[in-house]
Amino acid sequence: MDRLNELWPEFWAAALETLYMASIALVLGGVLGLVWGVILYVSRSGGILPNRVVNVIMSTAINFFRPIPFVIFIAVLQPFTRAVIGVGIGVNAGAFMIGIAASFAIGRIVEQHLVSVPPGVIEAARAMGAGPWRILFTVAIPEALGPLILGYTFIVVAIIDMTAMAGLIGGGGLGAFAQIYGFRQFEPVVMWAAIVLIVVFVHLVQLLGNRLARKIMRR
Repeated sequence: MDRLNELWPEFWAAALETLYMASIALVLGGVLGLVWGVILYVSRSGGILPNRVVNVIMSTAINFFRPIPFVIFIAVLQPFTRAVIGVGIGVNAGAFMIGIAASFAIGRIVEQHLVSVPPGVIEAARAMGAGPWRILFTVAIPEALGPLILGYTFIVVAIIDMTAMAGLIGGGGLGAFAQIYGFRQFEPVVMWAAIVLIVVFVHLVQLLGNRLARKIMRR
């Protein structure tokens, strides 16, 4: 316990790094994943803008990258990360890599929830003369919004988990704190303090996501 008291400044700095990485990764992955998912949805057979070539290329790319374990993906993405943001290690690099990795899973989640919108709703919008993009933004996405929020909540939880592995590239955060000051120095109290705070973050995100989704779905 004395050791943990000595490490309080580092502990809270690591907590802020975790929140920073998760926030940046969520914005980046959320935007890219939404784009991937919308492209998959509109270009699918029977979609509002069917295009087999685009759909096959996008689906193949997502299916290729999504199964790669994040620890390996870090190594694969480092040259690209250095080219884009100028560095391959650190908090910013970790957030960038997590965001890219999460975007592929988010793309599939977005596609699946958009596909679940009842076809009758889409056909009704078409019958009233709505164009493809109007159908997408005023019918499909609003109808799928509640489930989409739950899907994004699930991804946020996964992103927080991935921040722990970002310590492998000097990303910092609670995962690196637990490993450096807890596991390697045989300080279980320090390690469990980091674990408990990660669990608290995950629990709060899940509660917020569930509550927001319920409000949306009641409308």
